Amino acid sequence: MIPTSQMHVATPPHTDPSVGRGRRLLWPAVAAVTATGYALVAHLVDPNQPGNYPTCPWLFLTGTFCPGCGTLRATHALTEGNLVEALHRNPLTVAAFLLMALGFARWARRQWRGERRMTAAPAWLLYGLFWLILAFWVARNVPGWTWLSPA
Repeated sequence: MIPTSQMHVATPPHTDPSVGRGRRLLWPAVAAVTATGYALVAHLVDPNQPGNYPTCPWLFLTGTFCPGCGTLRATHALTEGNLVEALHRNPLTVAAFLLMALGFARWARRQWRGERRMTAAPAWLLYGLFWLILAFWVARNVPGWTWLSPA
């Protein structure tokens, strides 16, 4: 029989009981406040009005749209509740926001439970994302394909 002083209460290997929930939720809270601040600024300062924001540097230098062109206007449209306009401005942004929201919820839940950090995404997913962004970049600059332009 093991003496009580030497008994160790087993905790699941995926949790860290020494760190309190408040501390574990610090970074998710910082991320949520930052994202809310971004959305609030995009909502209050209309990017559709000339002079409110500078021109995209890529667009200014090359005259072509980058994958991020229209992100600010898409964000503004989403904060106004206009999903169709947001999709017209930058459909990749809308998809990215959805995936980021799901990832954030998963991250916050894991932090709340005290589970270990998530591992990086698999290589195939990262390469696929890279090629998707590259294909979107090329497709939105094909002459005549104005349906992908953020204008």
